[in-house]
Amino acid sequence: MVSKKILQKCKKIKLIITDVDGVLTDGGMYYSAKGEEFKKFNAIDGMAVELLRKQGIKTVFMTKENSQIAKQRGKKVQAAAVVNIISKEKLLPKICHRFSVEAEEIAYIGDDINDFEIMKLVGFSATPVNGLYQVKKIADYICKSRGGEGAFREFTDLILLKL
Repeated sequence: MVSKKILQKCKKIKLIITDVDGVLTDGGMYYSAKGEEFKKFNAIDGMAVELLRKQGIKTVFMTKENSQIAKQRGKKVQAAAVVNIISKEKLLPKICHRFSVEAEEIAYIGDDINDFEIMKLVGFSATPVNGLYQVKKIADYICKSRGGEGAFREFTDLILLKL
């Protein structure tokens, strides 16, 4: 059962930002003998981006990696943007301006210490069940799903419940 407080936060959301490694993927980085990097994404998370878009909620992929794989995945699922930055919280004012939203109208899901500061600044935050302990302490919601195994979809389904 979802608390009324969480549902109230979800009602305000106009934009979702998601970390990539550890949320949209299982955090694993696979390399071939030729040095090619591979990541596994979950199809139900991709469908979540589409469902959000149909309701007028844009999705931004945010990662500290300069990853062509994340960019390709973002393009395939039609994410509004894919950005790479180390200090994610520093980009928040630009994101707000670009998408004409306030910080409290943004939901963020992340799993590691580099997500910590931005999670404190947005209107609704979450982490996969296997997120870092420190992140779990400040998250508004802890998913039942693991990163790369539907945590993003679970998070977005909460937000879509408000509609």
